[in-house]
Amino acid sequence: MRGGAMAQSTRVVVIGGGIGGLTAAAALHQRGCRVTVLERARSLEPVGAGISLAPNSLRALDVIGIGDEIRDLAAWAGDGGLRTPSGRWLSRSSAEAAARRFGGPLVLLHRATLIKRLAALLPPDAVRTAAAATLADPGDAGRPARVSTPDGELEADLVVGADGIHSAVRRALFPGHPGPVYSGFTTWRVVIPVPGAEFASHETWGRGRVWGTHPLKDGRVYAYAAALAPAGQRAPDDEKAELLRRYGDWHDPIPAVLAAARPEDVLRHDVHHIADPLPAFHRGRAALLGDAAHAMPPTLGQGGNQAIEDAIVLAHHCDGLAAYTAARLPRTTAITRQAVKSARLNMASSRAVRAVRDTAIAALSKAGPALFLRSFDGIADWRPPHGPYAAGKNGKAPAGNPWSRQPIEESTP
Repeated sequence: MRGGAMAQSTRVVVIGGGIGGLTAAAALHQRGCRVTVLERARSLEPVGAGISLAPNSLRALDVIGIGDEIRDLAAWAGDGGLRTPSGRWLSRSSAEAAARRFGGPLVLLHRATLIKRLAALLPPDAVRTAAAATLADPGDAGRPARVSTPDGELEADLVVGADGIHSAVRRALFPGHPGPVYSGFTTWRVVIPVPGAEFASHETWGRGRVWGTHPLKDGRVYAYAAALAPAGQRAPDDEKAELLRRYGDWHDPIPAVLAAARPEDVLRHDVHHIADPLPAFHRGRAALLGDAAHAMPPTLGQGGNQAIEDAIVLAHHCDGLAAYTAARLPRTTAITRQAVKSARLNMASSRAVRAVRDTAIAALSKAGPALFLRSFDGIADWRPPHGPYAAGKNGKAPAGNPWSRQPIEESTP
C-alpha cells in the first residue's frame, strides 16, 4: 500500500534508538504501524555531541512534520568557512549562499535535542530502553521475522536494524561481509560553555589534523577535532592534554575552547567506515539503515543525514524492501566514497600536497561558490520520495495522515 496508510496490524520492531531508528519509528508510526523500539542503553540520551543537518535531511524531517521546528532550534545557519591553523581564511560561506544553492539552510544542533523531538512523535510505550535485542530470524514472505529479547521473543512484519556501525543485525543478515574498516584517523568531540567566545563557525585544516568550532543555540560551543593516528591509540595522560599538544597553538577561539574544557568533557573515538558496500540493505523482512548499512567517515557531515534519509525512504517502501535497497544503496555508496576522498584531502600530511590544496581552495572560492558548498552538490539538494517539502508557511505536514498523499519520484545523486 505504498503512499497510503498501512494496516494497524502491521508490526514493526526497530533495533536501535538513535537518530535513524527513531526517525524510522516515527515515520512508520505515522503510516499506521504498531512500532516497538528496542534500545540497549538505559536511556535515549546520546553521547554529547552536535549534529549538522543539511537541507536533504531537513526535507526528510518535513515529511514527519518537524522540519521547521528543528530548523528553528538550530543556532548555526551556514556562516563560516575553512581556515588554516594560523587563522587565515581559505574559503568563506554564508547561510544565504547555502540556501540559494540547495533550497534551504545548513544548521547545527545538539543530538539530544533531535533525539528528544523524534521520541516525542511516538506513543509513550513504543520505546523500551535497557532492552538488548537479537535478530533470530529475518523471516520471509511466508513467515514473520523474529527478534529475541531478555523478556521473550517478538514477531514482526518488519525489523529495522538501526544498531550502528558494529551492527549485530548486519552480521546476522550478511555473515560473510567483512564489516567496517579503520578510516585511519581518530576524533575528539566536546560540547561546553565558553564564556565570552565570539567567532564565525569554521573548520580548520592543518597537517594531518582538522579542527571545527560551532556555536549552539543554548550558548554552548560544539567543537571537534580529527587527526591521523594508529587505531586504538590513547593519550598517555588525558585527552584534553592531547588536544592541547596537537591544537593548543592554533588560532582563536581554539585556545579558549581548550581552556574551558575539562578532561572529562572530551570524548575520543576512532573512525571506521564500511569500505565494501553490502549486497543489499535488506533480507527477508529485515532492513538496515544508517551506520548499520553504510557507515562513512564524518568528513562530509552526512552520517546522521543519510540515516534520516534512509528512515523516510524505508517507511515509503516498507511493503517492498527491494525498492528500498534500490533507492538507497547506490546513493549511500557514492556518498561514502566521496567522504573517504574528502578525508584524504582535508587530512593530508604532505607539506607539498597541503600547499597545492590550500592554494586551489582559495582560488576556487574566489571564482565561485566555496568548496564547503561545492562538496554538497548532489547531496544537499536531495528530496524525499514523499512530500511535503517545507509545504505552506511553516513546512509542517498538512492535517491528517501525510502518508496518504500521492508519492513523487525520488531524486538520485
